[in-house]
Amino acid sequence: MQQKIKINCKVSEGAVLPCYKTAGAAGADVCANSSLVIKKGCRALVGTGLFFEIPEGYEIQVRPRSGLAFKNGVTVLNTPGTIDSDYRGELKVLLANFGEEDFTVNPGDRIAQIVVAPVTLGDFIPAEDISETERGSGGFGSTGVASK
Repeated sequence: MQQKIKINCKVSEGAVLPCYKTAGAAGADVCANSSLVIKKGCRALVGTGLFFEIPEGYEIQVRPRSGLAFKNGVTVLNTPGTIDSDYRGELKVLLANFGEEDFTVNPGDRIAQIVVAPVTLGDFIPAEDISETERGSGGFGSTGVASK
């Protein structure tokens, strides 16, 4: 069941309000509000002209658009990016171009998607020791290694 919350969104001139493209979409598309070229192998902050007032207890996560990544090799670099409820600045998306050609961003281009999510805060407690597990301190790739 979908739950809706109200999120105030100040929209600069020429900016596009986030939009869900299908009834089952979890992410709302956000669009660029300016034009620029991202050279292959480079990254850029792309403005959206959107400013959010997110209710306390929620965040907005910024995620890549799969089509943009597949077709052009362009993705959101720090993903998921988090917009905290107390941030009031413009949403800017950090795009990276891993494609084979320079990538042009135009105003109105869909560059990322945003997902509204509840926030659970942890209560971090100092401890002398922590419990042992079968995995232990095995890090990157440790659970995919076949035993010999």
